[in-house]
Amino acid sequence: MVAQKIVVQKESHRGVHFRRAGPREKVYFTSEEVRACIVTCGGLCPGINTVLREIVCGLNYMYGVDDILGIQGGYRGFYSKNTIKLTPKVVNDIHKRGGTFLQTSRGGHDTNKIVDNIQDRGINQVYIIGGDGTQKGAAAIYKEVEKRGLRVAVAGIPKTIDNDIAVIDKSFGFDTAVEEAQRAINAAHVEVESVENGVGIVKLMGRYSGFIAMHATLASRDVDCCLIPESPFYLEGQGGLFEFVEQRLKENGHIVIVLAEGAGQDYVAQSMHAVDEKDASGNRLLLDSGLWLTQKIKDHFTNVQKMAINMKYIDPTYMIRAIPSNASDNIYCTLLAQSAVHGAMAGYTGFTVGPVNSRHAYIPISCVTETQNTVKLTDRMWARLLASTNQPSFVQKCELVQERVNKQTIDEINNMRITSI
Repeated sequence: MVAQKIVVQKESHRGVHFRRAGPREKVYFTSEEVRACIVTCGGLCPGINTVLREIVCGLNYMYGVDDILGIQGGYRGFYSKNTIKLTPKVVNDIHKRGGTFLQTSRGGHDTNKIVDNIQDRGINQVYIIGGDGTQKGAAAIYKEVEKRGLRVAVAGIPKTIDNDIAVIDKSFGFDTAVEEAQRAINAAHVEVESVENGVGIVKLMGRYSGFIAMHATLASRDVDCCLIPESPFYLEGQGGLFEFVEQRLKENGHIVIVLAEGAGQDYVAQSMHAVDEKDASGNRLLLDSGLWLTQKIKDHFTNVQKMAINMKYIDPTYMIRAIPSNASDNIYCTLLAQSAVHGAMAGYTGFTVGPVNSRHAYIPISCVTETQNTVKLTDRMWARLLASTNQPSFVQKCELVQERVNKQTIDEINNMRITSI
């Protein structure tokens, strides 16, 4: 068993435990009866092809399974009959490529159509590689399979470049993305060091969580300020971003800012009078906070400070996710894939796999879809970032500003009462 929390209070209950992943003494399926399928859904992520390859090779090499189908084009592929026969020979070199060998798509999830197709084709093992929305779809498939009384194992492999999947220690492809992000940050640093009053902004992925931006900043050591969705910031006034930029320009002659794409979305929406829109997966379509911040800084220093600056904006958003996985992610992907194969062959279903406190476990799919993993501003990693960049904690200053506003409002109310008396 694997404990979700290894530190608990003395008076608290025993806590949540998961089954340790790995091969079992007895298997539920025989190799001859297995008909497996694999599908990839949602956005790209380094390592998808490695997971795909290792599921195929794991089924074939460890259990002698020959009947493996690849569902092409995401969930839609189930009912549009887009399939390919997968063998170790077919997938032999795909781990050297970025993207997904099976192609992907967002949306297209129709539970009844998908399960009808699974039933019609005689599939009894379903491997689903995808993020939060995809895993919710996997949970729906599992429930429908269970409702119909089908003998089908549903296994999820969590995938997200943002590292925002709950429960597990980290998601595959994250380390590769952070490593690739260094190239963009290094380029920005070289650019701004080579000009007078250089201001570099690098926008990285991170819809609701700023893990990539935070880890890339810590790894780089060339970043002066990191802005993430979890940490509010403001532009003008004492302690604002403009003041900090001006201070760094006076001290060093340049500044590099790393911005997670989800940071400052409320400000951008207000200034652009934007209406909320969603993609096919139901995710909120983000506005370009990088271009917005670039323009805001340029306008402020040109019109208000009357100070010439050299802006350099770099957006490697899709570049960091479209590459093959690095060595550590390749090993991690192998462990995930083999754990999923062992679980499905043992007869487990409705589970996803991943490391919990450094031990690979079988986790009910519902556990990883209930919440999202976000950067905790009280955690040591964020404190380490603040120590590395020496940037102000905009959260504290926002709270101080709000506190002053609240106090001023209370004082005004009290003065009105005294006047009325």
